[in-house]
Amino acid sequence: MRTIRDNALSLLFLGLFALTLIAQSVAGWMEDNEKLQQHGMPPESYLGFVTSSEFVVDVAENWQSEFLQFFVFIAATIWLVQRGSPESKKPGDEGPDSDEEQLVGEHARDDSPEWAKARGIRQVLFSNSLLIVMGAVFLLSWLAQSLAGTVVMNSENAEHGQPPVTWLEYLTLPDFWSRTFQNWQSEFLAVGAMIALSIFLRQRGSSESKPVGAPHHETAGSSE
Repeated sequence: MRTIRDNALSLLFLGLFALTLIAQSVAGWMEDNEKLQQHGMPPESYLGFVTSSEFVVDVAENWQSEFLQFFVFIAATIWLVQRGSPESKKPGDEGPDSDEEQLVGEHARDDSPEWAKARGIRQVLFSNSLLIVMGAVFLLSWLAQSLAGTVVMNSENAEHGQPPVTWLEYLTLPDFWSRTFQNWQSEFLAVGAMIALSIFLRQRGSSESKPVGAPHHETAGSSE
């Protein structure tokens, strides 16, 4: 029970992710079979649908925009601030911080991760590991989206007697960028709204909010 309590937040979102991914796949499978039935074609198996390019492109399209959102947010909060938002460092604290503040190298504690105590490339990699992983997942998801999207478009082109397109050609098409920007703008809006609204609004008990009685101008939970 203690393990569950100590990891409840991660477990909740992992469970929600699994449930909604399964729900998406079932709903998408049913919708796809309805379309096939309307065209007098045999239904597709569930396994066939979840391994199809149509399903992959929809999933990857959402993943790449989510991880891009966090990649940009993490990078931006190193150098940019928003006075009054708990999502920001205090004005004047911009930058990557000193080794002492970050507890690295000779300033590491006994219980610090080993790579925080190391020097050279290992410390550099660990110091930027969150941004590196977020960026890598974004790029891989974007690649999967573009490759699967190319297959889907060529399948549709074949049905209409049109020539196939290459992956590079697909990357220049409005279809790809329309789907991409549609997701990006919503993610940036959500992050921007969270940053701005958290200046003036509160949620008691949430780590994403300032204390209810904290003044609006207070940033990162510290008096200024």
